[in-house]
Amino acid sequence: MVTLVTGGAGFIGSNFIHYMLNNHPDIQIVNLDVLTYAGNIHSLDDIKNDARHHFVHGNINDRDLVIRLVREFNVDCIVNFAAESHVDRSILDPATFVETNVQGTLALLDVAKNEKITKFVQVSTDEVYGTLGAEGYFTETSPLQPNSPYSASKASADLLVRSYHQTYGLNVNITRCSNNYGPYQFPEKLIPLMVSNGIEGKRLPIYGDGKNIRDWLYVSDHCRAIDLVLHQGKPGEIYNIGGRNERTNNEIAHLIVDKLGLSPDLIQYVQDRPGHDRRYAINPAKIESELGWGPEVSFADGIAKTIKWYQENVEWWQPLKARM
Repeated sequence: MVTLVTGGAGFIGSNFIHYMLNNHPDIQIVNLDVLTYAGNIHSLDDIKNDARHHFVHGNINDRDLVIRLVREFNVDCIVNFAAESHVDRSILDPATFVETNVQGTLALLDVAKNEKITKFVQVSTDEVYGTLGAEGYFTETSPLQPNSPYSASKASADLLVRSYHQTYGLNVNITRCSNNYGPYQFPEKLIPLMVSNGIEGKRLPIYGDGKNIRDWLYVSDHCRAIDLVLHQGKPGEIYNIGGRNERTNNEIAHLIVDKLGLSPDLIQYVQDRPGHDRRYAINPAKIESELGWGPEVSFADGIAKTIKWYQENVEWWQPLKARM
């Protein structure tokens, strides 16, 4: 099987490519990435000589390029990770998020339809559902109520993907995951920012009162779920991928402080972001029952592995932070 992975130099995309190459010896992956600030070619250094991985520097909005790649490599499936994904940046520059997340997805869908691609997987986010109160969970039938330009652009892309199944019969799946963490995550995100700042002896900034709640999922568990959806997902279905692991930002910060042997005084509360969602929590019962998936990495193990990775790979993240 030849799979076009878009955004494969990003955090989840690069982890997915590593996962697929390790678990599917016969797979061929065409990795299309434009290498924005969040796409790091060095995340692929250990597979640059793997004949099963073909990296192409380019934009998903370049339809002629995508068509050429599909035909040249006889692509069977597309897994779309390519996205602008940082909420703060979307508040400052919504247009870029629409260009990549909406128009880029539309371009890929058109190519998939016209070139008879057998499967299209859209990697989305739980943020499209908006925010929750203290009780309850998002399910696949929860209404879409995005609260930031980022989540609105992802919700728009999801609706386009659904429409290509309903209108044209394209075999699609949409996955919506909770917050991921693990190796190769850009250090503006919460956990790598906290860990890297702690390593450098800098303050650990937390928005607002730090009581915002997220459901955390180790990235390899997410990759395994996408693999299952790619191979076994029912046409047109949406699958929520959650870790059943809710933590406040305060809990995350204090855990990292403890693991690194730092003073809690390094934690610094800063002005909250506009429209900051209070709580996300996903019910992953559908993918658990239909595809037999479940998280395998506990949060205790996952955070320990993540901290160790950032401690051992300073040369990967330090140049990124210098440009932030």
